[in-house]
Amino acid sequence: MKPPRILIVDDDHGQRSVLESFLRGHGYDTQSAASGEAALQLLAEQTFAMMISDVRMPGLSGLETLRRVRQNNLALPVLLVTAFADIRSAVTAMRDGAVNYLAKPIDLDELITSVRLALDPGGEPRTGEHATPPLPAGVIAASPLMHAVLRNAAVIARTEARVLLTGESGAGKEIIAGVIHAWSPRAAGPFVKVVCAALPERELESELFGHERGAFPGATQRRLGRIEEAAGGTLFLDEIGDLPAAVQGKLLGVINDGTFRRLGATRDQPSDARLIVATHRDLEAQIAAGKFREDLFHRLNTMEIHVPPLRERPEDILPLATHFIAQASRQKPRFSATVAARLARHPWPGNVRELRNAMERAALLSRGEIVLPEHLPARMLEATAAPAAAESQRLEEIEREAILRALRKNNFNRTETAKELAISRRALTYKLQRLRAEGTAVDQTPTPT
Repeated sequence: MKPPRILIVDDDHGQRSVLESFLRGHGYDTQSAASGEAALQLLAEQTFAMMISDVRMPGLSGLETLRRVRQNNLALPVLLVTAFADIRSAVTAMRDGAVNYLAKPIDLDELITSVRLALDPGGEPRTGEHATPPLPAGVIAASPLMHAVLRNAAVIARTEARVLLTGESGAGKEIIAGVIHAWSPRAAGPFVKVVCAALPERELESELFGHERGAFPGATQRRLGRIEEAAGGTLFLDEIGDLPAAVQGKLLGVINDGTFRRLGATRDQPSDARLIVATHRDLEAQIAAGKFREDLFHRLNTMEIHVPPLRERPEDILPLATHFIAQASRQKPRFSATVAARLARHPWPGNVRELRNAMERAALLSRGEIVLPEHLPARMLEATAAPAAAESQRLEEIEREAILRALRKNNFNRTETAKELAISRRALTYKLQRLRAEGTAVDQTPTPT
């Protein structure tokens, strides 16, 4: 089978040569173009699996080249390369699945990861190395959205790339971080988690970097930091958007230099932990507000995975609920039909975390037998009852209008009206009695024919 062919577009000959050599070394076929105009000509004559283009070029820019490509080819993955981070919003607006961007100088590990993500499963089909591995125990994913997340995680896991996980609180970012670690070459090493929002600045510094005896009042002995404990494994920093400014600077130093220093120490030590971070905040808004360092954001955001909220992946709700309630009860209680319907209908503002808590409560109250509506949290019953009542009212209004329209059409002849509505005369009489009781006029005298 022929290797995927990648078109490289850059007015810099040296850059084209580096990318071609690197990608060929990873089993890809390449061809290059020195301008957007030349790239469009090649795309019209030949077939490519992907295009990698610089943004700032004489003549057609990378963005304009992309726009023209999209006029005739909606499916071609396009990766943009730029020394100007301000085009991120433009690239994001045009993203259609595989489209992404890399900042110069190009991180080659990030490049190969992006290429594999864009071409998966066709990237290197000869070896099958990009197939999604078996899920770790306890990880439940039935929805297409989560399958897509896991496919991306499988490709990223095999690299050393830093990962930014985004999504609402409770959506499962920590689970995905754990999956990436479990599928990585570092799986035998530790998976160390730090919640950045849980500690004051001084305690967080000590938690991350460790300290020497006497480094500050109360430091009576040396303490290893979580960066040091994660050596050979993965360091997961949750709620990175809440990292204090001073600690942001120190973390940036760890990423740039590959070293860290315990509080109170005089020498740096090498860091050997893969970094995965997560946040429910909009970090770009945090940057605009002066609350998060832009340089740190770009260093952390080597690869980004968005974990969708539970309401957007309803196929996961019942499998997750079944798993959680089985964990919470030895009796493996089952759901009544009403409960199953309410679980599926609930919007889950607290996401997977809310679902887990609800199932732990239901397991206790049901005593391992059938889970009934009264075993669910009251807020769930209220949240699902309101939409159901609104839907019922809407259906009643539709039925009322249909009956009145049929009555008028048939000159208030009940037999003919019942036939048109495909119901019995008795059923129509019952419905008219109910409408009359509500104050609707249904008893006009038919006009002579």
